Amino acid sequence: MILPELWHQKPDRTQRQLLIGQLLLDYAFLSRDTIGESRCGRPIDLLSIGNRRQQVLFTAGFHGMEWLTTLLMIRFMDELCFAVMTGKSLCGVRVGTFLNRRGLAIVPCVNPDGVEIQIHGADSAGEFRDTVMQACNGDTSRWQANAAGVDINHNFAAGWETLHRQEQDAGIISPSPTRFGGEYPESEPESRTIAAYCRTGNINHALAFHSQGEEIYWHFGSYREAEALRMAKMMAYVSGYHISEPDGLAIGGGFKDWFVEQFKRPAFTVEIGKGENPLPLEQLDDIYHQLREMLVLAVVL
Repeated sequence: MILPELWHQKPDRTQRQLLIGQLLLDYAFLSRDTIGESRCGRPIDLLSIGNRRQQVLFTAGFHGMEWLTTLLMIRFMDELCFAVMTGKSLCGVRVGTFLNRRGLAIVPCVNPDGVEIQIHGADSAGEFRDTVMQACNGDTSRWQANAAGVDINHNFAAGWETLHRQEQDAGIISPSPTRFGGEYPESEPESRTIAAYCRTGNINHALAFHSQGEEIYWHFGSYREAEALRMAKMMAYVSGYHISEPDGLAIGGGFKDWFVEQFKRPAFTVEIGKGENPLPLEQLDDIYHQLREMLVLAVVL
């Protein structure tokens, strides 16, 4: 398993590749695929284990400041793979046997440019440096968007037109550190990458991890299936998180919204931790242990 001290470094591209490389060395049965590239050409990695014909999908790192979700995903994959390799149970579940029936795919960092910009500044945006500097007046500490100033979780085709009008009413009409949904749905390579992977038809249900608030969102529009609510209630029970409903500019345009509208299958947004983004590295241990059982449950439900 990955050494504990490696969890206490911000997951920029170098650190992510170090962590993922260690996983691949430790667990020969773990697969890594590059399923797309960001605006700046950074790889969007997908880690998968178990049955690839039917999967649960975990996604994280949609927003620059929310990079703790990336570490959460890699840490869970590490412990899951260790349980498979040793034949041990994880939270009372023999995960190795289950994963032969339904696998797990994780995209640890959907928006690698946004994470890099938030951690290292506008120079990380390459040819988009001037766009970033203008959008945030030179202060990238609150950066959430991709390198083009588009909020990836406002760029999916689910209620996008309504959300776009609300953005305009709020004065968000051009590249911005957050909440600008782009010129049209899936205008960005990051959102197109995730949507294309889901369109393979192999995804049973999906989770998107954000921060913060200790909340779970489970429905969108007319999609209010009893099975999805049951799953949300179980995840809330084991984690202590609350089932909530987004409001205002948090409604529509998101990955979870798009997935349930497109496929009529369960999908959930999980807002990890509490505090002000970016959540400090020191919170990872507590958040992970609080969510560990829920993560296992989300795979096997």
